[in-house]
Amino acid sequence: MKRPFYSAEILRAFRVNPVVGLLGPRQCGKTTLARQFARRHEKSSGEAVTYFDLENPRHQARLADPLLALESLKGWVIIDEVQRTPGLFEVLRVLADRRPLPARFSRA
Repeated sequence: MKRPFYSAEILRAFRVNPVVGLLGPRQCGKTTLARQFARRHEKSSGEAVTYFDLENPRHQARLADPLLALESLKGWVIIDEVQRTPGLFEVLRVLADRRPLPARFSRA
């Protein structure tokens, strides 16, 4: 996978969108790409990165009330396996419409 190319595409998408989804077949590297992108930007900008894996029961429990769990976060937020919690999409829209925007969301 050409990670520098895809990282640049993600950054380009974040310049115009507060939420970016990474789509592709299973095991193609979406999670790895999202984590690498976030680490790189955490180091360069100093912004925090929060990671949720919705196959992890602890992370699922933390997102039982998604608005409460996500609204105070700042920096980069990665939500892996987001399709496991379809109701989360409505909350992401509400959070993405805030101004100023304190967090950016990536769904892998």
